[in-house]
Amino acid sequence: MADLEARGYVDDQAFAVAWAESRARGRSFGRQRLREELRARGVAKPLVDAAIERAFADTSELSRAQLAAARRLAILRSRAPDQAARRLHDYLRRRGYSGDIVRQVLRSLCRETVPGGATEP
Repeated sequence: MADLEARGYVDDQAFAVAWAESRARGRSFGRQRLREELRARGVAKPLVDAAIERAFADTSELSRAQLAAARRLAILRSRAPDQAARRLHDYLRRRGYSGDIVRQVLRSLCRETVPGGATEP
């Protein structure tokens, strides 16, 4: 193992950063989901925290959640407003966004785009 680490083949920090940035940008995952995935892969907590901070350095988690919600809301337009809000809530929570972030997104996005001003679940 020491030989592989010395050659740069085993680098948990580089792996954690690449994983977090890829999943945060490409799949719109939130901090909680990224933390769980990296911990499940055996990455140490300090490296996980650093990787997540780096993944969200250029944009806020709220703005990424709003973008993910806007894309998902396009699919949910045919639903009743309350059902669309509930499904959007569940979608964002599965993506790893905190309850506070989800409530903020629902308040702003649903009032603007869903006819009838859906309320949060």
